[in-house]
Amino acid sequence: MTTILRNYIDGEWCESDATEWLDVVNPATTEVLARVPLSSAAEVDRAAQAAAAAFVNWRRTPAGDRVQYLFKLKILLEENLDELAQTITQECGKTLAESIGEMRRAIENVEVACGIPILIQGYNSEDIARGIDELMIRQPVGVAAVIAPFNFPGMIPFWFLPYAIACGNTYLIKPSEKVPLTMQKVMHLLEKTGLPKGVVNLVNGAKEAVDAILDHPQIRAISFVGSTPVARYVYSRATANGKRAQCQGGAKNPVIVLPDADIEMTTRIMADSAFGCAGQRCLAASVAVTVGEARQTFTEAIAEVAQARIVGYGLDQSVQMGPVITQQSRNRIEELIQKGAAEGANILIDGRKTKITGFEQGYFVRPTILQNIAPEGEIARTEIFGPVLSLIHLETIDEAIALINRGQYGNMACLFTSSGAAARKFRYEAEAGNIGINIGVAAPMAFFPFSGWKDSFFGDLHGQGRQAVEFFTQTKVVVERWQEWTRKF
Repeated sequence: MTTILRNYIDGEWCESDATEWLDVVNPATTEVLARVPLSSAAEVDRAAQAAAAAFVNWRRTPAGDRVQYLFKLKILLEENLDELAQTITQECGKTLAESIGEMRRAIENVEVACGIPILIQGYNSEDIARGIDELMIRQPVGVAAVIAPFNFPGMIPFWFLPYAIACGNTYLIKPSEKVPLTMQKVMHLLEKTGLPKGVVNLVNGAKEAVDAILDHPQIRAISFVGSTPVARYVYSRATANGKRAQCQGGAKNPVIVLPDADIEMTTRIMADSAFGCAGQRCLAASVAVTVGEARQTFTEAIAEVAQARIVGYGLDQSVQMGPVITQQSRNRIEELIQKGAAEGANILIDGRKTKITGFEQGYFVRPTILQNIAPEGEIARTEIFGPVLSLIHLETIDEAIALINRGQYGNMACLFTSSGAAARKFRYEAEAGNIGINIGVAAPMAFFPFSGWKDSFFGDLHGQGRQAVEFFTQTKVVVERWQEWTRKF
């Protein structure tokens, strides 16, 4: 019997009143894992009302007491790491090693949020005038929500959730309807911590639920990760309703390879960046720009590595790359590969029409390399979100940086070189929020913000670290006068 997923509202698991349901499908086997409800606006309202009621007492709970629940959660996440990773692999498709790495990043954010008693501190100044003191304190915003994507079902909610509740806010999670199982298991672990009812709620759903979150008057802050068109929509509608919003959008991450780069290291790192998670991550390398003599050596090396990559079901520990998320995604990726060829690119390695023995119905696309793409063509501008690496050749680092800076996106840009001068020039001039030097995936540690520029981010404050603390708190400045104490003992 297929599992019917439930919502979690006010400390209770609730059957949804949805009239529409979706299958949750394993993208490698096409097995139906569960059915997820597309919850109504009324269910979002119930969750928001529960969170608002819980906020009254939760905000008054001392920060040192609030983080005790996070300490318990960290232990539970570690104890259940393997089970959570297997769930991610089953519903999302990535390899087991990638899923374990994802959950370790989630745990890392819980660890950082446990430092809230220090991170939330304001500052003060005594005697700004005779007998007058001034201080700034931080207070929680209220009810906050995350609208999460499919590609990191375990990690991305933790860019926001632990900071929000540690700062005294209450929370609503809307996981991707494509991959809702991981957050179901996380909610069971949160329940085990003894967290008070209503502090964290979960509502499954699609666009109706999203719009209800964006419009609900008691939801004060919204975090989103997804494509740029949807990020722009979420940001515009949320801010029009007077809410705080941080919306991570799409990317087209370029990587420059200079002639003095260590080609063996560069190739290994670039293959992991471009083809890891089947290219379905916002920090995947998607365009390699070779400069000067790097063209021939890098092209030959990356083609060899791409052809050798082992593709299959991620629970097999010998597999290096799993499927993409849906049949629709596979069709889109293959159409874009053909579009690149129509624009004049050479399909150096073609990953289309992949069939894996034993998993013939799975949504697999092998690593693909498009050579000599048009720098201003559609493929150079479009986020493919699949295991496709495009190659462009230029003669100088200045041309390469200029190409990067003309781009629509600004999520990540990387450089491979052995020159400190080139590295300094690149990190200073490249217009992207996350910069890698001899790094293929410039993913910030949890105590740094996950940055993003241009159409890769809408908002002012990013997820993770101190910026998350600022996003989930509002400052209050207090100026107070007291009679000078003149009593003598």
